[in-house]
Amino acid sequence: MKAILIDHMGSDLSVVNAARVSFAKVSEWDSIPEGGQVKGYLKIGDEKLIKFLAKHNHWSPFGHASLQFHIKAPIFVARQLVKHQVGLVWNEVSRRYVDTEPEFYTPKYFRKKADNIKQGSDSEDTLSYILKPVIDYTLQCYKNMLKMGVCPEQARMVLPQNMYTEWYWSGSLAAFARVCNLRCKEDTQWETRQVANQISEQVHELFPISWEALTHRVEE
Repeated sequence: MKAILIDHMGSDLSVVNAARVSFAKVSEWDSIPEGGQVKGYLKIGDEKLIKFLAKHNHWSPFGHASLQFHIKAPIFVARQLVKHQVGLVWNEVSRRYVDTEPEFYTPKYFRKKADNIKQGSDSEDTLSYILKPVIDYTLQCYKNMLKMGVCPEQARMVLPQNMYTEWYWSGSLAAFARVCNLRCKEDTQWETRQVANQISEQVHELFPISWEALTHRVEE
């Protein structure tokens, strides 16, 4: 599973100025000399403003910064993440048009169902050997159907949910914060959490002050 940052727009300062425009104000980076170069960082007042905006759920300034990821994950992970739609755009590979060799996710362990919750999983068990015959059989069925002239959009129906898919996922800083606030939690599905954690780490590098405020609700 992999989430690769393709592009981004804006910075912590973009968030600040989107908020300060209400008062016809504009902030600039503070800077200090570092190794003969100039390194920009936010002024203390601007850091406090970002924390205030996040704490009081003034989300619109965080909507002016955006990111684009290319993500590869099993179908069952993708179907959880695609539920997040507000502020996000999703374009996925389609096996209506693609009939290349599928790839499959095989976990090292299968987790046992938890006894004390309605959904989720608990301790792990080594049952991965059960999955291989299923993958082999469905893959052969898929290939046979294609050889018989069945169109890819119908042949794909026999492929299991552990087949890898990939998609471009673009959206605002605010939208990805909503995703990660839910999907990075310890009680979410482990596989989905791996994708969310990768997104979170990369966003934090680009928007350190905003991301801390949005995902940890730090005090102003």
